[in-house]
Amino acid sequence: MRSANGHTAAQVSSENRTVAVLLCVALAFSALALQLVWLGFKGQASARISMNEPIARAFARPDIVDRNGRLLATDLDTPSLYADPALIIDIDEATEQLAEIFPDIDQAQMRLTLADKSRRFIWIRRGLSPRVAQRVHDLGLPGLAFRREPRRTYPMGHLAGHLLGGVSVDNRGIAGLEKFIDETKGVEAVLGSKPSSKVPVRLSLDLGVQHGLEDELTAAVARYAAQGAAGIVMDAQTGEIIAAASLPAVDPAWPKQAQDPTRLDKNATGVYELGSIFKLFTIAQALDQGAARLDTVYDVRAPLRIGRHQIRDPHPAGRPLTLREVFVLSSNVGAAQMALKAGARSQQAFLSRIGLLKPARTEAGPTAKASLPARWGEIETATISFGHGLAVSPLRFVSAAASLLNGGFAVEPTLLLTGGRAPDQRSRVISGETSAALAALMRRNVTAPYGTGRRADVSGFEVGGKTGTAEIAIGGQYREDAVISSFLAMFPASGPKYVVLVMLHRPQASIESGGQITAGLNAAPTVARVIARIAPLTGVSPASVQTQFDAFRSAK
Repeated sequence: MRSANGHTAAQVSSENRTVAVLLCVALAFSALALQLVWLGFKGQASARISMNEPIARAFARPDIVDRNGRLLATDLDTPSLYADPALIIDIDEATEQLAEIFPDIDQAQMRLTLADKSRRFIWIRRGLSPRVAQRVHDLGLPGLAFRREPRRTYPMGHLAGHLLGGVSVDNRGIAGLEKFIDETKGVEAVLGSKPSSKVPVRLSLDLGVQHGLEDELTAAVARYAAQGAAGIVMDAQTGEIIAAASLPAVDPAWPKQAQDPTRLDKNATGVYELGSIFKLFTIAQALDQGAARLDTVYDVRAPLRIGRHQIRDPHPAGRPLTLREVFVLSSNVGAAQMALKAGARSQQAFLSRIGLLKPARTEAGPTAKASLPARWGEIETATISFGHGLAVSPLRFVSAAASLLNGGFAVEPTLLLTGGRAPDQRSRVISGETSAALAALMRRNVTAPYGTGRRADVSGFEVGGKTGTAEIAIGGQYREDAVISSFLAMFPASGPKYVVLVMLHRPQASIESGGQITAGLNAAPTVARVIARIAPLTGVSPASVQTQFDAFRSAK
């Protein structure tokens, strides 16, 4: 049968069904659209997932470079592994597979964590190497995924590790120069891996000098069977630290190493009685205050008695000594006589004026406070004159020594490339004449055949220096077989530019040291090796080369 318009009943029925289906589809889409609009106004649904998932932030950090622009620290784009417990199918399988790659995982805790289906984001391990990330990827486990993050990397390994410090898992500075960057330069919070837009932090360190210092200290520890060592190279004119090392070393990529008591930074966190290198300060005071001249004579033939105490020279000269000889022969009796003539109050005031009694502070953090005697009386004045009874940090000691040898201007240590202050902006602590006399004494101590520092001489570089062998107090008693052996050096003596300190902690007698543990036989030759290695890197020309150059300029 056909309808009035010529369609059969079957065709009409089919058209009606089509219209009905289309109408249902339209109604369904309309309902869905209304639902999405309603959810949008209500602020739920997909927004709820974002709110339940923590924002995984990291921090982009500026590079750290040495004075010549060579890289010490940078951020690398690295994968970090996370889990979505709601998508984990087999918790036991996932835990066991991950434990094969990360053996230190607490499997019981991991199972509990992955069982919490209300959580949508859990960090498993951050800052993975490409090899480890590939192993995890190859597991093919649902619910595991990666995010890209910046991770701090130190291309030079442990080099300058104590100074650089370290960062947290979020790339925030927690110690050393890294902490200084957070506090002063600032870091940038980022989602994902985005490089820092900040300019690199340029340090005063020279990587070549740093490597040479660390390498020679490591060799010295092995050569003299020492328990540790420390060393500093400082620009005497500016206070800029060119290199600083403490052994055992730490790797800045593993910040927890720095918490090991055996790995503390000896230059900054330790304080030590440094022995006869303190005589530099005693003689500086006597000369600068006009209490003595270089040819002033001191009768050191007999030990010096103070109450029930007796001060004697390790190697008595058996005759009176001039001030020059007191320094070169390292007479304790002569130094004590100078200090006692000045008095305790004057000694304390002088040491305070040159900055020795207050903590130093660099961009890597503060140094430890000096350990002062509870009573600063006559015997304390005498023993401090030759480096016992007053313990200071090596970094503070070096900056105070630099202030005496650079012409007499106070300097403070810094790890930033500053260029230093102009001479008229620096405060004077001693006269230029006294400073020149001290440099000459230190040079004489190295060149004289009987000088305690003669093994520190380096041909062509005019090295000057002073030895120090300080017995360590153990259980309240000084031990002759346990010493800190140190050598303070400067070069070139004709115009001191660099100050170098090497300290060996509890060296042992060896064939190379002639069966002795004194500084002249271990610390002094170590300094010679350091200077021979680093001097060409600092721009200081050997004296013969400089003489030829000056002659050439004069001829022109």
